[in-house]
Amino acid sequence: MPDASAPGAPGVPVPPTPPVPFTALLAREDLGLRQIAGPVDSGTVIHWAHTSEMSDPYPYLLGGELLLTAGVHIPDAAGSGTYFDHYVSRIVAAGGAALGFGLAPVHDTVPRALVAACDAYELPLLEVPPRTTFSGVARAVWQLMAEARHAELRRVTQAQQSLAAAAARPDPVPSVLRRLAQRLGGGAVLYAPDGTQVAAAGRELGPEAAAGLAELATVVRPRPAGPEAGPARRPPTSATGATAEAHLAAYALGTGQGFVLGVATPRHGSAMPGDHTISSVAAVLLSLLTGEHQSGAGAARSSALVRLLLGAPPAEVAPLLGAGRWIVVHARPAAGTAPDAVAASALGAALGSALVDTAGVVRVLVPADREVQEQPGWICGVSAPVEPSEWAEADTQAARALARARATRAPLVRHDARPVLADLVPTEDAEAHARALLAPIAATPSLTETLRTWLSLHGSWDRTAVALSVHRNTVRQRVARCAALLGADLDDPDVRMELWFALRRVGTKRSAR
Repeated sequence: MPDASAPGAPGVPVPPTPPVPFTALLAREDLGLRQIAGPVDSGTVIHWAHTSEMSDPYPYLLGGELLLTAGVHIPDAAGSGTYFDHYVSRIVAAGGAALGFGLAPVHDTVPRALVAACDAYELPLLEVPPRTTFSGVARAVWQLMAEARHAELRRVTQAQQSLAAAAARPDPVPSVLRRLAQRLGGGAVLYAPDGTQVAAAGRELGPEAAAGLAELATVVRPRPAGPEAGPARRPPTSATGATAEAHLAAYALGTGQGFVLGVATPRHGSAMPGDHTISSVAAVLLSLLTGEHQSGAGAARSSALVRLLLGAPPAEVAPLLGAGRWIVVHARPAAGTAPDAVAASALGAALGSALVDTAGVVRVLVPADREVQEQPGWICGVSAPVEPSEWAEADTQAARALARARATRAPLVRHDARPVLADLVPTEDAEAHARALLAPIAATPSLTETLRTWLSLHGSWDRTAVALSVHRNTVRQRVARCAALLGADLDDPDVRMELWFALRRVGTKRSAR
């Protein structure tokens, strides 16, 4: 049956720690564990280890434990009554995965009645030798869990990179589906808004799994508007279910698009913890790809790019992109890491634009009618709204706003486009004065940019160093060099004001070219 309450996938979650296979614990030669009762099932897993000497451990178990006991709780006449039958049945009722019985210091052998009860209730029973402590068994469980989590995180990371590469291929939608099916070892299906199957990859689904996956798709797909649709209710973004042959999951793509990604993985014990994470990444990529397909925006962007490469002015190609005025956003991950393609695409989607560039810093071209807000996990600099002919100037504005945001540790800084006193000076006179004043340092861009950033941050050495990604001593040396070449006292506020006036004029002139 579908589970519509399954967690959604607005972002990419971190997979939980995988459980430990029962066979992996038995394989540890340093422990010397031996299974003496219960089924030998390779699909049995352990979520943690718990030690208890309670005669009824049921209230203290959460399920999935390896329960360890030395038999302190066993009464002398237990072998001739129903004690062990009741004891084992309570462990099974609580969801215990296995029972470990220590041979020391209370008992020399495992009671035969306990062995018989574990066989009857199909609970795996381990014999723990005297040399092995319960803490050693628990430590081995934690070690195996840590190794499994590391392997699962590595698997998810590799899958993310693989899916991002598939999305960049000439046939991105089928490529993403194929790669997803390969990574999960199952099948992947893309359903259209009308419920028909658009594309499929991986293992062919049996009739029961195919029907179950199609049903899950209807659960997460937005319902059509109208009186017959009943009260408006937002469907879940994902849902899960299962059949005898497969684990099933469905993911709604985008907001109201109607496309749905269906995933079926083989039912070998339990679903891998990272499968949902990998499927969520694929859903994000397919949301962008199907959004382009549905609106035709991808073809329009390709046409605009071709025209620009052939020499058409920006003002001519801008109408193909669907907006009049634009905003340029520069962004860097707040954690200081390099942005990856998937995260950059997700940022573009959050800002409402698929026009994303990831060369060094993430740059997004956003229609001016969409308000740019702070984005969790990102530091952003935002330009003023401009016409297409001013895109280059807006790019410079966004770059400087981002540098200021990084220096001031602000999540978002906007370019201040208010009229200034400098606008009252004739342009030609202002530019001539700026060129003459800055001539001694004009040939060294690192000096002019350092001086500009230092003045914009009120002479802060540390914040300027952060904004320029250099050492603070480098900033001091460059500013001192500027003062020497200009023959100016940079502690004088009048000198600073005049230099700032000139630097703004030079910057505006260069950006407009």
